[in-house]
Amino acid sequence: MIPTRVVAFGGGHGLSASLRALRHCVPELDLDITAVVTVGDDGGSSGRLRAERGGLPPGDLRQALVALAGDHPATRRSAALFQHRFAVADGGEAGDSLAGHAVGNLLISGLTELLGDPVAALDHAGAMLGAVGRVLPMTCQPVDIEARVRGADPGQPDEVRTVRGQHQVAVTSGRVESLRLTPSAPAACAEAVAAVRAADWLIFGPGSWYTSVLPHLLVPELADAIVSSPARRLVTLNLVAEKETLGLSLADHLDTLRRYLPELKVDMVLADSTAVGDPGAVAGAAESLGARLVLAPVAVLDGTPRHDPAALGAALVPVLGADR
Repeated sequence: MIPTRVVAFGGGHGLSASLRALRHCVPELDLDITAVVTVGDDGGSSGRLRAERGGLPPGDLRQALVALAGDHPATRRSAALFQHRFAVADGGEAGDSLAGHAVGNLLISGLTELLGDPVAALDHAGAMLGAVGRVLPMTCQPVDIEARVRGADPGQPDEVRTVRGQHQVAVTSGRVESLRLTPSAPAACAEAVAAVRAADWLIFGPGSWYTSVLPHLLVPELADAIVSSPARRLVTLNLVAEKETLGLSLADHLDTLRRYLPELKVDMVLADSTAVGDPGAVAGAAESLGARLVLAPVAVLDGTPRHDPAALGAALVPVLGADR
């Protein structure tokens, strides 16, 4: 049987949750998984490496690779190594150059310098981890995220100003009114475009909406491939609003997809049955994209706003396995 080709878009913890959920589908479904990752991170270890060494910020790429790491004990140890973050050395100064860096970030940066190609570097890192899928950047050049934000200064709630950088957009206390990338039309990663065109399913979310999900729709070649792909499309909604989306309902999250890519058609919207609030409003927003709303218990049971990979995977199996 030909495997079901799934492309998941996002970055950070949201994409990691989606990829781990897809891993849980593998015993029942034959999946070919590709992660397409945002590359606008400018904070923490990734931001330091980007500023000091150039190249793509590796943190979100690392998290996607680790989420897809194989189950052999050796690869699990390698995954733990990728995630290991250096603390300040005993007796060291706060300016310790390694402090705060994740080992995987350094490995990805080193492989990119060694091989001269970020896609080859990610493929090699995936082989080191026994990854059960492929991780690709949405573009092979780093981008900056900018937003026009109303009320970024709490003292001037009606003022609209430009907030620059993924980290600053993610933590803004104002309301994001518009989003853009710099450069405004980066070239899409060719391998990512090819994966989208060959996919059976495209999955968006969960994750930080403005800084992890929507940026893919602002890369022209990637957006064109998403619209023209014969694949079916699934949106997995967040459990709660994040700081960058405070004030947005789940229905508003869906409306922003249409705002940034009006031609986008969606087949299915998946939301947690307890987090959805008013299912009528969300179902209406889903229908405006051509989709039907599916409710399922996909959150962890401890009450924290995190997706349970096993529960999310269980909800995805009948969706991705339909018509097989």
